[in-house]
Amino acid sequence: MRTTESQAEITFETRLREFDLTFTTTWGLFSPKAVDAGTQLLIDYLVIDDRSICLDLGCGYGAIGITMAKCSPTANVYMVDKDFVAVEYARRNVIQNNLNNCQVLLSNGFSHLKDVQFDVIASNLPANVGKELLQIFFSHAKKHLRHNGKIYVVTISGLREFIKRNFMEIFGNYQKIKQRNTHTVAMATLV
Repeated sequence: MRTTESQAEITFETRLREFDLTFTTTWGLFSPKAVDAGTQLLIDYLVIDDRSICLDLGCGYGAIGITMAKCSPTANVYMVDKDFVAVEYARRNVIQNNLNNCQVLLSNGFSHLKDVQFDVIASNLPANVGKELLQIFFSHAKKHLRHNGKIYVVTISGLREFIKRNFMEIFGNYQKIKQRNTHTVAMATLV
């Protein structure tokens, strides 16, 4: 991995799945100098089919959404964040990585997605937003998933039981995809 920094911006190169990618970020965004371990773990276990409609919820500078778009060039990937700085950098990174199957939107959760239905929703959930907000995200995700659509989340492992309980309550199912010391990837399917 190669990193260059100025006072305002950071650019780094990394390999996600089998793709060599370049990201430009800035201080104040989550994990600005490298893709964090939780995001990396989630990316490694996402399943994206051809022509899927995907959502990177809370996209930051775009690592998850850009990787989804690279995994399936026929997919249509939406990337949303409530932080306008994150949205600006995600847009730049989409262009920088030569993608034309991504739409980056400023949106507080699902607020600007209206009637879009997704096959895959993926998110690195922040641990500090509060359990009530996570429950709202999950109930909104259910309304925006197509039949057999999947939601993938990565969280700190301390939230694993909370995620399991809420996925069972909201979706009726839960699957632990992968667990490492600090992070757990979980999935639920809308059936």
